[in-house]
Amino acid sequence: MRKIWIALAMAVLLAGLAAASEKTDVMAPVHQFVDGFNKGDTKSALAACADQAYIIDEFAPYEWHGAGACSTWANDYEADAKKNGMTDGIVTLGTPRHIDITSDRAYVVVPVNYTFKQKGKLMKETGSTWTLVLQKGEAGWRITAWAWAKQ
Repeated sequence: MRKIWIALAMAVLLAGLAAASEKTDVMAPVHQFVDGFNKGDTKSALAACADQAYIIDEFAPYEWHGAGACSTWANDYEADAKKNGMTDGIVTLGTPRHIDITSDRAYVVVPVNYTFKQKGKLMKETGSTWTLVLQKGEAGWRITAWAWAKQ
């Protein structure tokens, strides 16, 4: 009987470790995107995205979809930032509220803060929520959709 309990405990422990590892894998492209964005490394940030994506964000035109959506979003973000005198944008991720994984799909909800300078003045957008969908393919997990909702 003791062997059964030990085997059961080991199975539960290994299942928990596997789930934690998969969640870490899902978050890797999210961190890659944010790290690239924060460093101004657009190439690294965009490598975290799937070619086909759907994006909703707080600046016009508010939605981007299809092939190259992340790249188009990045270009529009830069244009909007320039138009509004915004520089030094930094996104800070909080602890994810949800990381739900089903097969090759993942749903992530994470609190975020965004700081930037607008015409030299420090601005803070705190308590926002970033909701993402990712898909696992041959190259690993990639962002296929996101919606940014400011507080």
